[in-house]
Amino acid sequence: MIMTDILTSAANGLARITLNRPQALHALNTHMCANMIQALLAWRDDPEVHAVLFDHAPGTRGFCAGGDIRMIAESGAKDAKEARAFFFTEYRLNHLLFTYPKPIVALIDGVTMGGGVGISMPAKFRIATENTTYAMPETGIGLFPDVGGGWYLPRKPGQIGMWLALTGARLKAADCLIAGIATHYMPTEILSAARAQIAGAAQTHDAERALASGLDALSEGAGRPKELTPENIARIDRIFAAESVEAIFAALEADGSDWANAQLAGLRTKSPQALKVTFRQMREGARKTSFADELVSEYRIASRVCARHDFQEGVRALIVDKDNKPVWNPGTLAGVSDALLDELFAPLPPGEEWTPLS
Repeated sequence: MIMTDILTSAANGLARITLNRPQALHALNTHMCANMIQALLAWRDDPEVHAVLFDHAPGTRGFCAGGDIRMIAESGAKDAKEARAFFFTEYRLNHLLFTYPKPIVALIDGVTMGGGVGISMPAKFRIATENTTYAMPETGIGLFPDVGGGWYLPRKPGQIGMWLALTGARLKAADCLIAGIATHYMPTEILSAARAQIAGAAQTHDAERALASGLDALSEGAGRPKELTPENIARIDRIFAAESVEAIFAALEADGSDWANAQLAGLRTKSPQALKVTFRQMREGARKTSFADELVSEYRIASRVCARHDFQEGVRALIVDKDNKPVWNPGTLAGVSDALLDELFAPLPPGEEWTPLS
């Protein structure tokens, strides 16, 4: 039997993409993104397809743990050509999903980070389970929350998006519902019923309405939030609305609560460059008027950051050597100049900019 990284099928109105790279928690590579684009384009104008389901192969704890970070780092250490090709293709997939005319359901049953967020957030229906762990942890490896993170995160309630982007906080299902990351919660024991409902809804010509009705009926409460309690949300909205990363650090120090001290301790382990890039990305993304414009900006940053020291060092420390002792350069927030940020965000040369599928 030949294993493929994604499995696709379409029958009785429902098209299905199953991530099938369990050894990497279904992390995306260029080949997977290209194959998903091909399948989605074929289904987009197929009158026999009424809805699309994203899930992952059973028996693994991840929906999708992100992108092929090792490849991106290895490429970035050379000419970055392969890394740029990955980002270009992945972002085209993200945009295709964002503009897709048919309802998409994503079963985010397990680890959902980075690239997994990019393929699930455009879905109209996002079903979390007790296994769901969501995060955008890129600042910890010298990167930034891409795949449309600059569009989605600033549009979360209050300052939750800025907090998630800078800290890389991990959310379970109840928190995901509060943050608007998940639209429904279902324990895994009823996912078989959910799949049956999705299949039935896809056979109707108003699949979106049928899906909404059926999934709402199955959805359950996810219990108490761990991170997004009312008290913590109030702190997030106050502190993470500050006008700079330095001001956020100062506000956390002034707050002095156990929660604030924990946030501060986590932020001090992150790449100062990545924190400032991310802060600017969030603020600029909030003002963007189109998702495509956001991806143009993210491609510019990604094309450059993947070749810089902090990403190379972050991958070494957290993924390759796993000593968890990255040495960032610049080593302080003060060392990250506006000129450097301007350079990272600047337009690419003619012919090198990201473009959506025509």
